[in-house]
Order: sequence, then structure tokens, then C-alpha cells
Amino acid sequence: MLPEWLLRHKATIEPFQGDGAYGPVFGDAFEARCLVDDERRLVRDAQGAEVVSDTTVFFPPGTTCPEGSRVTVNGRQTTVITSFARDGGGLPTPDHVEVVCR
Repeated sequence: MLPEWLLRHKATIEPFQGDGAYGPVFGDAFEARCLVDDERRLVRDAQGAEVVSDTTVFFPPGTTCPEGSRVTVNGRQTTVITSFARDGGGLPTPDHVEVVCR
């Protein structure tokens, strides 16, 4: 698990629930502690297309942040490109959820 002292930021997550008649539908917003890395890089989305990511957010294990969710961090609202559960399977690793955003 990521050490508490690294989780210096707070993010508001609005989980994507699907598309409705008037556009995307989001669940109730909740706040989570996190570590933010503002680095522009080329990544692949869930469909395999190359897209540019401006921010990567690291959350504690168990944080739910599906593709398409809105994440507000450091005053900026971003959209989740993809997320990964990084779990060492019991090994002494810094388990976390990595969320790649536009």
C-alpha cells in the first residue's frame, strides 16, 4: 500500500455509470486522498487507441475510478482514460490504483 505520507492531495471522483439520453451519467461524487503526477505522456486507452495523458493519479487500493469518470484534482477537472489495480499479490510492494487522465 502507498504510504500515507505520499497521499498529499485530494481528488473528487464522479464515477462514470454509462450514457443516458442527454450524455454521460455519473454517480455521486466522493473525495479520496491521492498522489498526483502531472506529466504529459502517450498512453493507450481501453480500446487500444493512442491518446495523450496530462495527469496520473495514484489512489489507495480499493478506490473505484472506472474509465470515463470525472476526476477533479488541483482545481482541474479531467476524464479517466484508463485505470489499473497495481497489486503485488502479497509481496511487499506499494499496492495502489493508478488512474491515467486526459
